Amino acid sequence: MSYGGNYGGDYPRARGPRQHQAAQMLPVPGREGPTRPMSRRSAAPPPPPSEPPRYDREPLPERPRRKRKFGVGKILLTLVVLFVVFVAGVWIYLDTSINRVDALADYDGRPAAASGTNWLIVGSDSRDGLTPEQEQQLATGDSAAAGGGSRTDTIMVAHLTDNSTKPTLLSLPRDSQVNIPGHGRGKINSAFSIGGPALLVKTVEQATGLRIDHYAEIGFGGFANIVDAIGGVDMCIDKEMHDDFTNITIPPGCQSLDGAHALGFVRMRHSAATPRSDLDRVENQRKFIGALVSQIATAGTILNPFHFFPLLSAAPDALTMDSGDHLHNLVGLAWAMRGISDGGVVTTTVPVTSGSAENWDKTKSKQLFDALRGDTQIPDSAIMN
Repeated sequence: MSYGGNYGGDYPRARGPRQHQAAQMLPVPGREGPTRPMSRRSAAPPPPPSEPPRYDREPLPERPRRKRKFGVGKILLTLVVLFVVFVAGVWIYLDTSINRVDALADYDGRPAAASGTNWLIVGSDSRDGLTPEQEQQLATGDSAAAGGGSRTDTIMVAHLTDNSTKPTLLSLPRDSQVNIPGHGRGKINSAFSIGGPALLVKTVEQATGLRIDHYAEIGFGGFANIVDAIGGVDMCIDKEMHDDFTNITIPPGCQSLDGAHALGFVRMRHSAATPRSDLDRVENQRKFIGALVSQIATAGTILNPFHFFPLLSAAPDALTMDSGDHLHNLVGLAWAMRGISDGGVVTTTVPVTSGSAENWDKTKSKQLFDALRGDTQIPDSAIMN
């Protein structure tokens, strides 16, 4: 083997040109067929492996929850809702708890409805529910001493107008001689003892020509309870009043009358302070009703829980209304009568011919009733006080 200048020597020759794999051809946009080999570098690299979760990291602190603030607006709204619910509950309780009776009924010859609204307000001498001790305290006497049954110590018509004319509170003396339907002529208060509220309403309608739209009645015990519930009623008495029949004495001066003395005041007619007997009594009744309604409507009663809640408790048992009447009717009556004390309501008695108050003056009483039917001003000659 020679190692001369022949660098080729005897080295083995390559077996042939290096064989390359055919390059994969890629299509070029806009040309047909593969025209450019695909470079290995141009191939999309594989996505990097996802990083495994690290469990050594500390968890992020939780964001504190925001506490909902109960703002002033929500508090006020809640109080308003509670107040409305309370008032609605009280209203429903009173409206469903008041005693009711069928006092108003249609019949042949009943007066037609006219202007305004008419209430018949009755104060009965009923002693139902009174214990012997209460009868003694209120000086009512027992039912046997009163002749049994129930009679009316107070009969009034309250006329509420539909225009700017003043409302009227009209007293019908209990001894007035009138025709009692089906029973001939007799004292008007006997209609109540004979046939109850229904016959009394019919008797008043026939005697006055006024259609009665609403009925309200209160007894001895209920009257006294309402007065005591509001802490008494303020009245100014001109001179001492002593009733020999009930033995009740009311001193002169401005004072607060409790239930017993208030009942004695509206019933008193056997006294030197009531020389006109029943005529003075009905005038005192109108004065007291004005003072009572005015005092109930004051903030001192409504906003004072020691007066307001006892009043709510006493009212349902004290009152009796017609089966078709509701609490809003009674509120409308009280609102209209609130002006008695300051002259906003006309107060009068049916004109009579004598101090016994048994017979009505036909001419003047007709003028009075005609004015009420037409919601017109009552002539001065027909007003009796």
